[in-house]
Amino acid sequence: MRTEDVLAAIATGLWRWDNASGTFSLDAEAARLLGLPAEPVRLSEAAVRSRFHPVDWNEIGGVVNLAVAEETLAESRLRIMDEHGRVIRTVRSRSKPLVEGNDYQLVGTLQEVAEQAPGAASRTPVTGDWRRSREAFLLDAGRALAEARSTAEVLRVAASLSMPGFSPDGLAVFGVAGDRLTIIGHHGQSQDDEGPFASMSLDTDYPAAEVVRTGRAIYLPSPEEYLRRFPVTWPLARRFGRRSWAFVPLVVAGRTMGAWMAAFKHPVAFTPDERSVLTTVARMLAQALARAGVAESERELSLGLQRTMMPVLGPGIPGIHVAARYVPTGGGLQVGGDWYDVIRLPGGASRPDGNGGGAGRIALVIGDVQGHDVRAAGLMGQLRIALRAYASEGHRPDAVLSRASRFLYGITDGDDGESENGPRFATCLYLEVDLETGTVDIARAGHPDPAVRMNDGTVLLRPTAGGLPLGIVPDTDYPTTRLTLDPGETLMICTDGLLETGGHDLDSGWERVRKLLESHDGEDLEQLADTLVEAVHGPGSHHTTGPLADRREDDIAVLLLSRRPAGTVRETPRRTLMTIAQAEPERIAEAREQMRQLLHDWADEDQLDSAVLMVSEMVTNVLVHTDGDALLVAEVVCGKRSRRLRVEVSDTSDELPHRRQPGEMASSGRGLVLMEMLAHAWGVDPRGEGKSIWFELNEPGTTEGCCG
Repeated sequence: MRTEDVLAAIATGLWRWDNASGTFSLDAEAARLLGLPAEPVRLSEAAVRSRFHPVDWNEIGGVVNLAVAEETLAESRLRIMDEHGRVIRTVRSRSKPLVEGNDYQLVGTLQEVAEQAPGAASRTPVTGDWRRSREAFLLDAGRALAEARSTAEVLRVAASLSMPGFSPDGLAVFGVAGDRLTIIGHHGQSQDDEGPFASMSLDTDYPAAEVVRTGRAIYLPSPEEYLRRFPVTWPLARRFGRRSWAFVPLVVAGRTMGAWMAAFKHPVAFTPDERSVLTTVARMLAQALARAGVAESERELSLGLQRTMMPVLGPGIPGIHVAARYVPTGGGLQVGGDWYDVIRLPGGASRPDGNGGGAGRIALVIGDVQGHDVRAAGLMGQLRIALRAYASEGHRPDAVLSRASRFLYGITDGDDGESENGPRFATCLYLEVDLETGTVDIARAGHPDPAVRMNDGTVLLRPTAGGLPLGIVPDTDYPTTRLTLDPGETLMICTDGLLETGGHDLDSGWERVRKLLESHDGEDLEQLADTLVEAVHGPGSHHTTGPLADRREDDIAVLLLSRRPAGTVRETPRRTLMTIAQAEPERIAEAREQMRQLLHDWADEDQLDSAVLMVSEMVTNVLVHTDGDALLVAEVVCGKRSRRLRVEVSDTSDELPHRRQPGEMASSGRGLVLMEMLAHAWGVDPRGEGKSIWFELNEPGTTEGCCG
């Protein structure tokens, strides 16, 4: 009797699915089970698909792929539909994949199982609660593993997975180091239990080692099966008291990177559905571990670059406090082009330009190379070394920046140094600080100005002369600006990320920073540095300008310096000084703003407006009627019961101003008239070279303790 006749007698049909041609071959019984005439037939895939319930046809794809990957039987239950979409029977399919290159054929049987009542499709086991629970579990597991940022987090997520119907009580993740099997992490065993498995040769007769060697999963449904297949290492597993084990390969981009073990204290048959769940979790686990490994490598590289490129401030420069912070952007390698540096300058020796150097001098440097990538970080490191070298040679600030600009132009003058927007450049602020006198000489290359917090809490943005960013042209001049830092005052320099992050522009960002500096007591610089960064990146920053703006849009570097007072901080006037050159009449607006900042707490608003108007008139007269620059000095002096503002504007011309009687339509000649009307006192003082015109305003009312 033929095999087909024997199978037909027990209501079992034969079928063959050719994946390459997309055709099915059915014997007579298989055709009958599919609701077709009982005769052998060859059909297209579409014709056969129309006979199956759509849900079951979608499910069979995963079962077949799993069987092809593991070279096991594909087993599933399928509902057969008639032309009107009604379920006429349920069949059980068992098939064996025959792989031929990239294609395969499935050869198997169809057998009718328990009859289903018409219309009972919704109550069949195929779409029961277990399957819905499995789908929900896989969605949750995929989301949790995708959100894990480190290997430790991935392992914690894997240990917390509760699989529907057959949750393992023991898990282990194995990796590969050369020709050795290693344990990345485990759960359900004590820490001491990993010893025998920690560094096992891949040639060992152990399931995880075989999985790594072959790339195929191993399912051991019973201790007897474990003992039969792996007798050498069975004693290692026996002491844990488990009843079933699954060892599944961890595959990423076609490469087996390790193995995942799920062990059960209850017997598990490892049905196709259960194997499908385990295989899917293993794929997600492998991808999560690969992502975590890359992220950890990037973080380690980032930290290494930061440690290499950022200076260690250390405890010890006598006479000053220094604090600094660097916050890279959130993307990529967490590195960028911002940097800061503190350089001890040669003391006592003469500079190459012939000027002597003080016994105690340091240089503060802060800068920002264009870009937030590895190239920007590399250029930043080179530029930082070059600046250190030029500073250590004893050059003045303007010469240091000129040489640095020529250096950066040289190393970026080519395709390798270009970004999408053209050649790379850098902004920079270089300050030379004399620790004995407090004088600070500043050279600026397209960078935000420094700010000073005075002893009474007043904060001034110090406008400084500047030149082009470094690296744009090979030869650039950088004028030097000098200011004096009194004991107890705090100097702040920063990159534009501190000001502009969070939807701010430079002006609104500066107002945010100024309020923080004013509200601080100026004592603990480390706390102040943390406060500045927290204001930009902390939760509170999202309640100000740009609540939806990315808080990791730019690198941030900030450097704070305060001179330590020798004893009690003496009461010093609130003072500002700036030079307005003939070629920079636009800086008159900066002078007006300096006055407003200096008098931010002045009691009389009308007097503040008068002071701003008189300063504007005095500086404008110098630029219009002389050939020299204007030097503005303004200070607020505290008396016993009130404050007095004194402003002087000096120039090098010996010609004294004189009072004029301008007509109604005259556009000038009212400067001295205004001062006589608005100031409490004013005058003109001849000097050895040039003259100084000054005025004073007395604040109305009593202000006891007015200078802090």
